[in-house]
Amino acid sequence: MNRLKTMLFLDEQGEKNLRSAIIACLLTSLSLMIPFSITILVFTEALTPLAGETISWQKMWLMFGIGLAAFVVIFFFSKNDYRKTYVSSYGNSESTRLQVAEKMRSLPMSFFNAKDLSELSSNIMADCTNIEQVMSNIVPQLIANVISSVIVCAILAVFDWRMALAVFIMLPVATLVLFLSRKAQNRLFGRHVEARLNAEKQSQEYLEGIKVIRACSLGGDKFRKLDEEFTEQRRVAIRVELVSGVFIALSTMLLRGGIGIVTFVGVTLLTKGSLDFLVFLMFLLISSRIYGPILTVLSMLPDLLYLRVATQRLHELMESKPMAGDTEVFMPGNTVSFENVSFSYHDDEVLKEVSFIAREGEVTALVGPSGSGKSTISQLAARFWDTTRGSVKVGGTEVKTLDPEYLMKKFAFVFQNVILFNDTVEANIRIGKPDASEEEVRAAAKTARCDEFIEKLPDGYQTMLGENGATLSGGERQRISIARAFLKDAPIVILDEATASLDPESEVYVQQAINRLVADKTVLMIAHRLRTVLHADHIVVLEKGRIVEEGTGEELLAGNGLFSRLYHIQQGGI
Repeated sequence: MNRLKTMLFLDEQGEKNLRSAIIACLLTSLSLMIPFSITILVFTEALTPLAGETISWQKMWLMFGIGLAAFVVIFFFSKNDYRKTYVSSYGNSESTRLQVAEKMRSLPMSFFNAKDLSELSSNIMADCTNIEQVMSNIVPQLIANVISSVIVCAILAVFDWRMALAVFIMLPVATLVLFLSRKAQNRLFGRHVEARLNAEKQSQEYLEGIKVIRACSLGGDKFRKLDEEFTEQRRVAIRVELVSGVFIALSTMLLRGGIGIVTFVGVTLLTKGSLDFLVFLMFLLISSRIYGPILTVLSMLPDLLYLRVATQRLHELMESKPMAGDTEVFMPGNTVSFENVSFSYHDDEVLKEVSFIAREGEVTALVGPSGSGKSTISQLAARFWDTTRGSVKVGGTEVKTLDPEYLMKKFAFVFQNVILFNDTVEANIRIGKPDASEEEVRAAAKTARCDEFIEKLPDGYQTMLGENGATLSGGERQRISIARAFLKDAPIVILDEATASLDPESEVYVQQAINRLVADKTVLMIAHRLRTVLHADHIVVLEKGRIVEEGTGEELLAGNGLFSRLYHIQQGGI
């Protein structure tokens, strides 16, 4: 049971539900033996004239009444079976998806850099669906049918142990065939999972890049790659079905051969006079009842083997080490300080011995050429990653010692690429403070200068924005992001190229909103337009992961260093 618990990602309640499902399926399986027992009794009574006796119609009507009662019993057992297996498995699947999503939320960004989005989507959807199907259609029925078969064979042994052995002997043989084929099937299942993930990755890349593909007439080349992945997936899937089908067919043939063995042993014993005809008839009827459900579940056993391979990545995800730390730690002040910080993406060192202080109530600008490490610094401050060497402190406390969610209460972000959800305007703003009142949401929107365009939307604050705010312009989406930050009212604000891709009119509106947002807060501002940071309290200039200059705008312009050179290049371009 522990192995099943691990394989199916069951918590304590899930394990309890699985046990209940097995018991429910066992009761259903055993209850279905009642009609066969009644049938045998009816045959026995119907054949009494052969022994020179008369049929007792009183017994026949009694058995008819028992049969009707058995129908009611089977109905209620089957109803309970459905509720305990299917309904509970759907609930467990929902719980598993939430566990996976919650786990992802606690993992460092380095985990997501090493994973493809389609693979993570597959973890939540396809893998959890596989678990759901196995829990509802295979595991409870398989275990229950094996237990009921053993119980029935034990009861049959009371009548004749030789016939009971004949009924039972092919069950372990058929199971052994499938068990021995496990390695061959696992290899194919692994290739099938890999082919499926490659096809999903290629599909996602094709859909995400459809505008570029059409604009650059790349349809033939990109579609060829997509077609190759789908063709490979089909080829591997056919091989999986073929190999699995061969082993299932062999096991089924062996199991069905059990009925022939029962017949052969029964006839042999009958001709020798050591077996009663009615007992022989009983074994024939019951053996067909025993093998039927097992044959059905046996055909689905490869799905259980496939699950182990298909969910291997899901197990790796769930076993990944989350970012943890202390909560409710007192942090005096909101100063952000970097002390000899170095950081590497894999083997590529992007920050080298970086040290500076972003003081409370000041705007600290991070500037420099692309790839110099500006965005990395902002993400290390909020502990999206942990430093390779050195320390990052917020309010004098090392961020590595803090729980990421607790630390995040200190930060508000306004990114260049705003992420909006396919929900209402109000819901997207409320992300900044989930328990905010309607009045607080509207006040934040007004401060961020969102109200003027929200009022023009069809349903105002209840307008659905579409996927990633497709119905809004870039400036409007940016102001929604700023409204979130206003609503959160965190003491540290990170602005990552917040106005870089806006038209002049939108930039003015967004800049006005930002000016209100950052008042009296610790601000880390990343900018490529150097004229926007000239009046920052402190400017940190980076190049190739190192700090090459620091100071105010006037000091840096007078110093004729990298900042001055970049500034005059931009001004000349303008």
